[in-house]
Formats: sequence, structure tokens, C-alpha cells
Amino acid sequence: MSAHDLLFELGTEELPPRTLLSLSTALTEGVLKGIDAAGIPHGKVHGYATPRRLAVRMQKLAEHQPDKQVERRGPPLASSFDAQGEPTQAAVAFARNCGIAVTELTQLKTDKGAWLMFRGTERGAATMSLLGDIINQAITTLPIAKRMRWGTRTAEFVRPVHSVALLYGETVVPVEVLGLRAGRTIFGHRFHAPRPITLKSPKGYESRLRRAKVVADFAARRELIRAGVNLAAASSGGRALIDDALLDEVTALVEWPVPIAGQFEQRFLSLPREVVIATVQDHQRYFAVEGADGKLSGGFVTVSNIESRDPSKVREGNERVVRPRLSDAAFFWEQDRKIPLDAHAARLSGVTFQTKLGSYADKMLRVKALAQSIGGRIGAGAEVARAAELAKADLMTAMVGEFPELQGTMGRYYAEAQGYPHELALALEEHYRPRYAGDSLPTTRTGQAVALADKIDTLAGIFAIEQRPTGAKDPFGLRRAALGLLRIVLEGRLELDLVDLLQQAAAAQPVQRPGVTDEVYDFIAERLRGLLLEEPGTTTEMLEAVFANRPRSPLDAVTRLQALKEFLLLPEAGILAAINKRIANILKKNSLGRDVAINADALTEDAERRLHRVLGDLRVPVQDATAQRRYAEGLKALVVLRAPVDDFFERVMVMDENIERRNNRLALLRDVQLLLGGVADLSRLPG
Repeated sequence: MSAHDLLFELGTEELPPRTLLSLSTALTEGVLKGIDAAGIPHGKVHGYATPRRLAVRMQKLAEHQPDKQVERRGPPLASSFDAQGEPTQAAVAFARNCGIAVTELTQLKTDKGAWLMFRGTERGAATMSLLGDIINQAITTLPIAKRMRWGTRTAEFVRPVHSVALLYGETVVPVEVLGLRAGRTIFGHRFHAPRPITLKSPKGYESRLRRAKVVADFAARRELIRAGVNLAAASSGGRALIDDALLDEVTALVEWPVPIAGQFEQRFLSLPREVVIATVQDHQRYFAVEGADGKLSGGFVTVSNIESRDPSKVREGNERVVRPRLSDAAFFWEQDRKIPLDAHAARLSGVTFQTKLGSYADKMLRVKALAQSIGGRIGAGAEVARAAELAKADLMTAMVGEFPELQGTMGRYYAEAQGYPHELALALEEHYRPRYAGDSLPTTRTGQAVALADKIDTLAGIFAIEQRPTGAKDPFGLRRAALGLLRIVLEGRLELDLVDLLQQAAAAQPVQRPGVTDEVYDFIAERLRGLLLEEPGTTTEMLEAVFANRPRSPLDAVTRLQALKEFLLLPEAGILAAINKRIANILKKNSLGRDVAINADALTEDAERRLHRVLGDLRVPVQDATAQRRYAEGLKALVVLRAPVDDFFERVMVMDENIERRNNRLALLRDVQLLLGGVADLSRLPG
């Protein structure tokens, strides 16, 4: 089967840099999905993305869909021919629909009957006839939050589209995309090569663009920038601080990267390191440079999209732009330190956290009480209450107003400047951690206490007003808060009664609603299940068994799971799980309260007396082991129940006609179930 390369390119105005890569990935996957759904064989697929284009190239795309062997069953033979052997109307209509004469049909005979049958080959559609729908569908499904129109056109896209190229081999595919007819024309760099470029075939796409000062491949352009920035920094005797997110954004801003090293005044190095980096990196999209001593050198590297004849002018322009930014930061730094953190914290009463939950000052009063409770349990010092009072104070500073990403960090700097203890100052920064997956955790007990209290209060409050996350929407970051809470507790080995803390947090909310504690517990437990399921050897059934007992602390859940895994290695484990499931099914059909006690004198059969005796011998040691969290020991002790329980079911009629005898035996089975389920509900396991 003949095959040719495919190229599709959208030429646009400057695309949003922070979503460029996701748009490119989605477009490439959308085209690939359409081609695969059509069943057209193809080779490698590659996506391209620059500020002014999105493109997809597919190698060796077949000219047609593969032919299909088609079988279609027609009317029964009995109704296909009349008494004279002439085809009936049903047979003629079936043959006509198949595009052949009745005489060309075959017959299908089975034990169930006989029918007319059509067997033939369905020709695959030509690839060029399918490409228009595939491309347009891929564009329609792109993850674009807000589409726009331009000019007099009705088409909508994230930015105005000015050209569409769609080549299959050397042939233009005659389709319309976003209101434009596809052609073979593309454009190079806006300033270096503004003239249109006519492509003969997809194979020349990258090379033609590179000659026109455009590096079309996003990954290749990113590595060019990385290498160029490192070289520019090294030439000035420093090392560039390359943040991956910034590198991606800069890659999405330029088509022809030209790194240029610059310098700012040394006086700005007296500012906190994070302030300088935030200024040059987050606001200016520059890469900061540090010296061999690990301190900022005052240098930076910017990446220009133009290869200037006079790079010094570009350097001077960037140095001139960053100077007032750093001057503003220096002013904020000086002014903020003149005001005590207490004064900043007092202004939080005028900032709403959430309309129904009050101001940030109200929230921090709740956090303070909860942090003190947590601090007392994990051995935090006396600074916990003060740290909670000041935790959000820096939100009212001018610096954080300009650089929101520095909240917490500036609180630490201002606390240190005002002479607060080191652990307290550090807690003001640490209580935000972890901010994202893989972020560092609080290192101090004070920081851990305030971080946990802040997250628990947010979870309890937002659930109280029934604003829990739905689908992809999580405006208050509750999933992140729950995962952060779990990481702090598990990795810090903090033994905390989560249920108790949730009850305390829920009771302190201005909005009271029954069931909040259980809802938040289930929400956190679901996140914990996800974390534990990633561990080798963990199954969904194991987690169901452990969480059926609703362990009150995350560490306790982990300990129970580990003990259960050890227990399941025993040969008797599967039998005991099956026994527990059988008991659970019996008790489910026969309601029996816990207040119904076993009457030992009414046990008449040897098998039930033996089971009662073994149960009595096991109860105290197993319950003691469970109470002391020696779960593995308690579970292993249960192995001796196998023989007496098997014997009981073999020799004893549980559902005796005598009500008292029946209830006595049900009570015996209930106590067996309670003992078996002390660590985990074994009935949830496969027997």
C-alpha cells in the first residue's frame, strides 16, 4: 500500500505561552486519535509548537483505509424464494442493498436454519477524503478555556489564525479549517524572514523553517535555550539558575532564541534572594545567575527573539527595564520592615477568607486553637500559638501584594528582622508546605503543627459550607491540602488522632452542619487509599479491609495494612478470610444485637463448646495486641481459630429451630467475627 508523509500547520498570532505545550500535545494526540480510529496505517508522529504556529507531521500515512471483508446475513432461505424457485421481493431487496444480483449471493446453513449471505470486500476510504473531518475534530476538542473570533469570520480559536497548511505528500488537501482554505504556504520569523514560504512536501518543513530563523521543534528549542543560557552565564563567571517552568515559558515565547547576559546594580543584592529571583524570573522572564559561592552575582540572562546587529542595545534595554522593578522591591522591603508583624496581622480582619467562614483573622483564631492542640501532641514548643497568630500577617505587606508567590517566605524574613525565634520565623514559611507534589515538608514541630492546623481548618470549613471539589474544579485546593496533610503526618511519623482533630475543627466553624467530620474523613481516606495503592503488593481488597474499621490516624492505617500483608502470607489466611465472609453473610441475614451474650451453659455440642473455649483463650491476648498496635502478632494468633470454626460448621446446625439455641450460636459467631475483624475486616478479602 502506498504511503506519504502528512503535514498540518496552523499559522497564528502569538499563542499563550503557558498553554502552548499542552495545546501542541493535545493537537498531536487528537490527530493521531482520528487517524487510528479510521484505521489508517502510519509511521511516527511528531508535534511542533512555536509562539506563532501549531503543527503535526505524520510519516508514511497510507493512501487508503485497509479493505474490510464484509459478511451480511440476509432473509431466511424459506422466505427468499417462492414455490417456483424465483427470488422473492425480500431476496431482491437484500441483493440490491449489497450491490449485486441475487445469483451472486451465497447461502449460510447452520443447525438453527439457513439464510442468504453476502460475502464481499468493502474498499477502504481514501485518506485525503477523511483528513478534513479528522483535523477539524482535533481542533474542536483542544483544551481552550476561552475561544475568540477575529475580523468578520465566525471561526473561533485561542488566537487569530492567518494560515493553514495541509499537505499529503506533495498534494494540498482541499479542505477548510477555521474558515481558511488549506494550502502549502507557511511563514518564517516575523522580522528575520517575513515572506511566505511555499512547501513542496512535508519533508522539508523543519529545514525550511530553520533557514527562515524558526526552530519549530519545542524540545529542540528548549535545549538550545538551556545550552545558550548556561554558556552566557558561564562567560560571565557564573552559573544560571534554570527553573523548568521558566524554561518552558521562555521556549514558548521565542522562535529563534538568542541568549544575552546582563547585569543589575550590586546594591540590590542586599534584598532577600527570593525577592531578586522573583523579580528577574517571574516578572521579567530572565534567568538569574549565581557565583561560585552560591550567592547571586547580580547577573542575569535574557533570551531575545531577535538576532540583533547590536546585542549591546538589547542588553542595555533589559538592564534598564529590570532596574525599576528591583527599585520597587527595595522600597517594599524597607517600608514593610517599619511595620510590626502584629500590625500587619491586625489588618487581616478586613480581608475575607470566605464569605460564610469569615475573615482571615477569624480563620487564624481557629487555626491557633487547633495548632496548639496538635503541638501538644507532637511535642512542639511554646511558639506554636504565636506562629499561628502571625502565619498570614505577610499577606498584608506591600512585598507580598506585588509578589504573591513570596507569601510565607517574606513572613520568615520579616519575623527574623524583628527578632523572633528562628523556629517561629521558619514556621511562618513552612506552614504553606507542601505547596505542590514533591515539595519539601515542614522541618520544625512548630511548622508542622501550624501547617496541619491550617489545612484541617480549610477542609472542615469548606466542607461545612458544602463547597467540596467536583470533577476538575477545586478552587480552594482541598485535594492538595489533604495530600499535604497526609505527607506531613506519614513522612514525619506523627501519631495524631485525625477524627478528633476533624471534630475539633468542625465544631469551631461558623457554619454548623451534621456529618462534616465523616465527610472530610472519607475525603482524606480516599487520598490515603490512592497513596497506599501505589505501594508494591497492595490491593484494593486489602485497603477495603483496613478502612472498614475506619482507623483514626493515617499512621495506624499504614500499620494495619503492613500487618495484614504479613498475615496474608500465612497458608491459613485465605481460609480464615472465607470463614469470616461466611459468618458475615449469616449474621447479615439474622439481626443480633451486641447486647446478646453467649450463655456457655446452653452450648450443647462438643464443637461449639470447643470453639467457645478457644475464643475465650484468644480474646484477651488478641485484644491486648490490637490495643497496643501489635497488629501482626494479633492476626497471627487468630490462626488457631481455623480448626474449631471448621469443626463448628461441620457439626453444628446454627439455624436451630430452638430460638434460644439459635441466638446463642449466632452470638458465638458474632464474637468470632469481632475478634477476626479487630485489625481489618477479613470478609472483604478474597477467600
